[in-house]
Amino acid sequence: MGSPEFAIVGRIRKAHGIRGELVVEPITDAPAAVFAAGRRIFAGTASGDRARDGAELSVSEARPFKGGLFVRFAEIADRNAAELWRDRYLLLPLSELDPPREDEVYIHDLVGMRVDLVSGEPLGTVSEVYELPQGLALDVARVGGGSVVLSFSPDVVKRVRAAERVVEVDPPAGMLD
Repeated sequence: MGSPEFAIVGRIRKAHGIRGELVVEPITDAPAAVFAAGRRIFAGTASGDRARDGAELSVSEARPFKGGLFVRFAEIADRNAAELWRDRYLLLPLSELDPPREDEVYIHDLVGMRVDLVSGEPLGTVSEVYELPQGLALDVARVGGGSVVLSFSPDVVKRVRAAERVVEVDPPAGMLD
């Protein structure tokens, strides 16, 4: 598998108002920098690939809204155009982002990582990452067969060792029985 060129930085939830503004869910730790006026953003897929239409957008304005952002793009002039963007992902080239810290990982990098219990016992491998309303979830293909879905939350994921491609977890009691 080749190294990705882009990272998902947001998801458009819906149109807002009549002038083409969009409600964007940022998927980044630096939404102010990523959605700064003048920034070029690319349309993408849930897997982090560029969209087939190759669409590019230029941020005109962004402001906070209920845990997300209202964003206006130069290329989207009205509500009709904005409606066509509902549920699309937004990407930035990795070269334009600060690299993740040692304990951080891009969402697309989680697939294929080994999953160990905090005791050191191997649990399996991340086979899929799901974006749910309550947050991210990891589908883990278990070593002995079958799978388990774990919340990617501080209660369950205790540490990510990105350089070693290992996720250490402590699932709730009884979850693995």
